[in-house]
Amino acid sequence: MSTPLGKAKDEAVQAASAAKEQRQREGEGSLVRVVDLVAGYVPGVDILNGCDLHCAEGELVGIIGPNGAGKSTLLKSLFGLVDVRSGMVTLKGQDITGKKAHELVAQGVGFVPQTNNVFPRLSIEENLQMGLFRDPKRYAERFDYVAQLFPALAARRKQRAGSLSGGERQMVAMGRALMPGPSVLLLDEPSAGLSPALQDEVFLRCRQINATGVSIIMVEQNARRCLQICDRGYVLDQGRNAYTASGKDLMNDPKVIELYLGTLAKA
Repeated sequence: MSTPLGKAKDEAVQAASAAKEQRQREGEGSLVRVVDLVAGYVPGVDILNGCDLHCAEGELVGIIGPNGAGKSTLLKSLFGLVDVRSGMVTLKGQDITGKKAHELVAQGVGFVPQTNNVFPRLSIEENLQMGLFRDPKRYAERFDYVAQLFPALAARRKQRAGSLSGGERQMVAMGRALMPGPSVLLLDEPSAGLSPALQDEVFLRCRQINATGVSIIMVEQNARRCLQICDRGYVLDQGRNAYTASGKDLMNDPKVIELYLGTLAKA
């Protein structure tokens, strides 16, 4: 005969299983889908502990959370830079779990890391050429696309990337990642280390890129600004999904405000 404690445990397991199935169903048919992802850098130590995420075509998805929550690790796992121990990542319904970065670029995934994201000794133009080194015949076409998004870069195309400001380097890095024509762009802390004015510029460019049809999955410490521009947001905590909703709903959720946004939500 089942005890009250045993019955409560069974109900909790059933509820958790039902919630997991619901999260998985929500991502069906998405451009990018992450199911129950477990990953980490050191054997036996997991940073991600069962993350779920999906991004539809043309969607801008933001990922926020406290330091050490696993946000950047999630992006690196999607881009083949961190070992995935279990779970699955799909792109357009195809399993891409654990594929190498160059294979993912060929399949339409772009990635902009937070630091060391330009070749400082090369010119702006040469940095953009590096984004298409496997298909140089398309350079003129893709350069025109990037130049429309970042006209200042086009005007200074011969200038060395190492002489640019932090915000300008971020534009070069984003431009290079866009050169192959990705269907989804992964951005890791694009506003990190920038002044408030330059942060606004970066977020504006993200919306402009997204408006051209490129889906974006963006990790950000500037939670308020991220939620303002994203279609949907995820709050990660200790390698797991804590909250998921539209950016607007997360900004107005009392629990999210209390635990993750604080006074930023009222700014």
